[in-house]
Amino acid sequence: MQDDPRTLVSTDWLAAHLRDPDLRILDATWHMPGSGRDPRREYDAAHIPGARFFDIDDVSDARSDLPHMVPPVEKFMSRMRALGVGDGHQIVVYDSYGLFSAARVWWLFKLMGQDDIAVLDGGLPKWQAEGRTIEDMPPVIRDRHMTVRRQNQMVRDVTQVSAASKLKDTEIIDSRAPDRFRGEVAEPRPGLRAGHIPGARNVPFKAVLNDDGTMKSPADLRATFEAAGVDLKKPAITSCGSGVTAAILNLALTRTGKSDHSLYDGSWTEWGQFPTLPVATGDA
Repeated sequence: MQDDPRTLVSTDWLAAHLRDPDLRILDATWHMPGSGRDPRREYDAAHIPGARFFDIDDVSDARSDLPHMVPPVEKFMSRMRALGVGDGHQIVVYDSYGLFSAARVWWLFKLMGQDDIAVLDGGLPKWQAEGRTIEDMPPVIRDRHMTVRRQNQMVRDVTQVSAASKLKDTEIIDSRAPDRFRGEVAEPRPGLRAGHIPGARNVPFKAVLNDDGTMKSPADLRATFEAAGVDLKKPAITSCGSGVTAAILNLALTRTGKSDHSLYDGSWTEWGQFPTLPVATGDA
């Protein structure tokens, strides 16, 4: 894998840079509702040296009824200042699954105009499997200002996604598991209809990962999207259950060299609850 401090870096890269003064590491572990697991407690017990805990549910828009929506710029800036993350830092974000929720935080930083952020390929499981150091000590935090330039083209709302679904000028790519996409199983969140946005393609997020939780090569990623019927020449909007695993597809698309893609922040939690929005079932 080719290390790229703006998309994806290896455990070897992180180990070599671990003592860099301007490196900031974020543990962005998040668990699905109903898992019974507490990511903060897990972080307190064991994390990569120097890592700070990034709480996806807290760094979000408290005014929204939808889970962990993009926070207002001011809230993002103040939360990052409290974490000691700001201008001039190289950020590496990971999670305890390999690659699950870390990509959401990578995408959020990109949305806020921050380029120097990468996901740790293979995450905490790969780091620990290689026998690398972990600790339970909280990091020493010094505030650092962050300059935010929000990139509005990177996020889409329900009206924009509805238009894309009707006009068919943009690929909508859903990262949920195939049985959820086809509407064959109930959604994990109560009250949502089953199925997918009409015209969407299904690329389950696990399809862009290797068995060890690392991301496939750019050539294999392109092949995976094309096999699912995605036209990579069209702009793309990613979607999932609540805007977390969709970001894995944004990271994968970026790794293929594609830049014209965005994320539907409300995702199925929003679309699936409105009876006036059409729902498709079965295969794409």
